Amino acid sequence: MLKVQSLGKRYGDAWVFRGVSFDVAPGELVAVLGESGVGKSTLLNGLAGLDTVEEGCIELRQTQVLSLDEHALALWRRREVGFVFQAFHVLPHLSVAQNVALHLLLLGVPRLERETRVQQMLRSVGLQGFEDRAPRTLSGGQLQRVAIARALTHRPALVLADEPTGNLDPDTAERVIALLRQQVHELQAACVLVTHSRAAARVADRVLQLQAHGITPA
Repeated sequence: MLKVQSLGKRYGDAWVFRGVSFDVAPGELVAVLGESGVGKSTLLNGLAGLDTVEEGCIELRQTQVLSLDEHALALWRRREVGFVFQAFHVLPHLSVAQNVALHLLLLGVPRLERETRVQQMLRSVGLQGFEDRAPRTLSGGQLQRVAIARALTHRPALVLADEPTGNLDPDTAERVIALLRQQVHELQAACVLVTHSRAAARVADRVLQLQAHGITPA
């Protein structure tokens, strides 16, 4: 599903990382461990085409991502990528259902199909009955479930999760990662999760260690 070859990123003359190569199969959640400052978020931004890289290739479902121009890259990202962040980024002025439907709205999915898919996804993440709730009434774990539902409702090929348990207590974090893994398996998406938490990484199908000179099995 996802193939990354010899990826390298630098700022000025200083390389953040270089020689990063790995694959992610359909339905697989790969956790990338690394110390603070090693470039985990930079790696995710590169995979999504949100940041430039100086070396390497990224291929997702036969698309050479780095060959796309800015307009094509934005359309590709909208169709093919789902994001889950540490800070949730749930929009406070929208209801739970409206937040989850947002990506489908941007893609022009018809209203009835949009509503059906939102309901299906809310059931999948255990938030049925929460459709009209405001984000301010939810717990951290519930907010991250909303974020996961929003990231997956358009059925992306690639899911990128940046420290998704960073604001959660250990028990909630474990449940959220297990939920993300289950949904990725069901949708047969490729998921790259970056974290400094070995506890979060344990739930992954495979764990890699990011270093300045490349990436290796952890």
